[in-house]
Amino acid sequence: MKLRVGYPTKTEERQILDRMGDATENSASAMVRPVLTPAQIDALQKLVRELYADERIKGYLVELVAATRDPRAYGLPDLADFVQYGASPRATLALLSTARAHAFLQGRGYVMPEDVKEVAPDVLRHRVLLSYEAEAENVSSDQVVSRILERIEVP
Repeated sequence: MKLRVGYPTKTEERQILDRMGDATENSASAMVRPVLTPAQIDALQKLVRELYADERIKGYLVELVAATRDPRAYGLPDLADFVQYGASPRATLALLSTARAHAFLQGRGYVMPEDVKEVAPDVLRHRVLLSYEAEAENVSSDQVVSRILERIEVP
């Protein structure tokens, strides 16, 4: 998943330099302490995979991804020249798993459309490959995904 991460402040960058810049200090100061056992992680992953996603949510996921492939068919003719390649079926799978994880983190045992909308930009931004026309007009994949999220009817 492609995430957008900002730069650290100068103070934070200095802390990084002080902590990690010296190989001898690095091994002593950057100790990794487990917070979960591998068995606990496996159990949580299994629990997240079992979160309920209604058939309408699954249909919504399919429609979102299909709209990246053929924006014109979804009433977005203005995006058609900007998308060179839409998202693959792996995007649909990633949307479902990340929406489930988001729902879990929100303390729910089921996926809501809001979960999908929250994770869709992170899941789709690098899976929608833009055309030269998009680059020439300064259209980003985030803008394309945002328009698709606005257009596709929420169940």
